[in-house]
Amino acid sequence: MRKILLRTVAAAAIGVLASQTLAGSAFAQTFRWAFQGENITMDPHSTTEYTTVGFLSNIYEGLVRRDRNMQIEPALAEEWKLESPTVWRFKLRDNVKFHDGSPFTADDVIFSYERSMKDGSDVKPRVQSIKEIRKIGDHEIEIETKSPNPILLAELADWFIVSKAWSEANNAQAPADVRKGGENAATHRANGTGPFKLTLRQRDEKTVLNANEEWWDKPEFNIKEAIFSPVSNNSTRVAALLSGNVDMIYPVPSQDMPRLEQTSDIELLKGPESRVVFLGFDVARDELLHSSVKGKNPFKDERVRQAVYHAVDVEAIKSRIMRNASFPTGTLIAPSVTGFDERLNGRLPYDLEKAKALMKDAGYADGFTLTMDCPNDRYVNDEAICQAVAAMLARINIKVDLQAQTRSLFFKKVLARDTSFYLHAWATSTNDGHNILYDLLNTPTPQTGTWNLNGYSNPKVDELTQQIGAEMDADKRKELLFEAFSIVRDDNAHVPLHQQMLVWAKRKNVDVHQRPDDRLELRFTRVN
Repeated sequence: MRKILLRTVAAAAIGVLASQTLAGSAFAQTFRWAFQGENITMDPHSTTEYTTVGFLSNIYEGLVRRDRNMQIEPALAEEWKLESPTVWRFKLRDNVKFHDGSPFTADDVIFSYERSMKDGSDVKPRVQSIKEIRKIGDHEIEIETKSPNPILLAELADWFIVSKAWSEANNAQAPADVRKGGENAATHRANGTGPFKLTLRQRDEKTVLNANEEWWDKPEFNIKEAIFSPVSNNSTRVAALLSGNVDMIYPVPSQDMPRLEQTSDIELLKGPESRVVFLGFDVARDELLHSSVKGKNPFKDERVRQAVYHAVDVEAIKSRIMRNASFPTGTLIAPSVTGFDERLNGRLPYDLEKAKALMKDAGYADGFTLTMDCPNDRYVNDEAICQAVAAMLARINIKVDLQAQTRSLFFKKVLARDTSFYLHAWATSTNDGHNILYDLLNTPTPQTGTWNLNGYSNPKVDELTQQIGAEMDADKRKELLFEAFSIVRDDNAHVPLHQQMLVWAKRKNVDVHQRPDDRLELRFTRVN
């Protein structure tokens, strides 16, 4: 039997302000922040869209979570050990309550697992390796995986536990399928165990959270109320910060960074993000849904895909659109993610003449018309990037009809695979390359490739993903990851663009923790 892994942290040792409580005027602060888009849903099993998951992490919790340094630490499970290569035993926290006052038990964990596997769930990849969850006692469970899983804890960090009793009482036993516009009680309401409670949800206007005074952990925050507002217009978002209507905004428009840096009571937080922005083609259909080409799919011809790659000038995007706040890349995996290899990072060069020659060789010298789907409130300068790409492709006679829309409408459309060409980005929830392969690059099935929007399918990549998911030897696993991402790169089913730089702006009297995955956690937020 392999060496037992044991992780125990006493509840009293978690949190740096153990002597403080939420009671009293010192914790009567209000924190207001604005992001460029709205959260898709309040149901933690309906989506893995990263900003929404980050917001919901203030309300819901998993068995484990990440600390300030992105390391796994206990959450609803206070300790765990590996009993055998495929069996983990978790001791759950006692005296934890959901926001409605009901107790948290092993039954809620098992129910959450069963709910996560139902139709409408977007979190199947989080628990796909689990064969069974067994109740040992009210506060003890065993998780048996189908095979050894080296990243189980990382996968569980963003898998949130819901209340069995509340879900059943509110007819929310299954998550609503947001791809199809589905809704239920959990879409607009919430009942978690986390540090903040949902008290008001006015979609596209504001969402209000209040501190959970019965939270099991010791708070590092000092805020009683947190008010989130989606503000898609860049100028309006900056004006709200400068006027004092909000305490923090993100992302910061590149053109406004110099002005904000010169404002005495404003501070910018910067860092490279673990998200990679890229272009995707429909490579699966025999005929594109939204193109002037009939009877065939030009993107099934690798020469056309390479032509698009060569026609996109990422350095121009970096300097003119991103104001140098980006890091061009040749791969879909960021340097901070396990599995990155510098050998993957070389890009096909910008070469307009070669792009034209490839189009001619493929029989498309005169080009074609194509619809491009793009969000206008999700990534930094997303619509401007799409406009620039459209102008660049016009030089090789691909005429782009740009359809830019708010992220909720964008994701509803592309998740239904109603797209031929699109801008997307990915930040792995596990900080491991396996997540990118499994969610984004595996052949789409009810379990795999849930965010594979272009129908990319390579059996060898699928095979390697399975091997990576079970390989416990770190060196062997690293080589398998390199092989898989090398194949993806050579297939050219995507055009990697860049990592965007994280840029947040806050008032100087506010302390926030900036994670490399662009997630704001209120449990680390203070208003001084």
